Amino acid sequence: MGRTRIKICGVRTLETARAAVNAGADAVGFVFYKSSPRYIEPEEAWPIINRLPPMATTVGLFVNASFDDYADVEQVCPTDFGQLHGQETERTVRECGPRIIKAIRFDAATVREDLARWAEVEEVDAILVDGSSGGLGVALDWKALTDAKSSGGEKPIILAGGLTPANVAEAVRTVRPYAVDVSSGVEVAGRPGEKDPALIEAFCEAVRAADR
Repeated sequence: MGRTRIKICGVRTLETARAAVNAGADAVGFVFYKSSPRYIEPEEAWPIINRLPPMATTVGLFVNASFDDYADVEQVCPTDFGQLHGQETERTVRECGPRIIKAIRFDAATVREDLARWAEVEEVDAILVDGSSGGLGVALDWKALTDAKSSGGEKPIILAGGLTPANVAEAVRTVRPYAVDVSSGVEVAGRPGEKDPALIEAFCEAVRAADR
């Protein structure tokens, strides 16, 4: 098993993006969903992306966006991957592809079916499993996901939902995901969208410790 990749999502400032990369994060995510407290205008995200160091991966997060809406944002602020975090149809996912991360909400009764569904879509490069609709810090049943993970075929699995510096090592050891994704778990208490550099560093170190 290779090392676990790390994505810090909900980035809104250059300082946060640099803190994430300096701490060892592989990817930073920008939320292009206007109802989220972590929303950033594409025109504001693009200058941040342009000042990231080489080899830092960028991800744009969308929720139930049409292909036209997706394309409009990508024209202003192209990212390495698009993360579709809603109830998008297979047609929409294919239209937005390639290089798509498809998020699903964990449900023990349907997780195998959901993983198998998106494993069949060529444009999906990875499947993200969240404990909620995203950004709410809701953890999922890691053991149940571990048992179901093979249903995703060869698609990498990204674990999200309720991860923090205190529990991510256990999550990594249990699930052995390709990557972990965190947003609210590295934020200043009571301030949605405001990331704490110290928590980002602690989160990344906890993942590395679990890998070791």
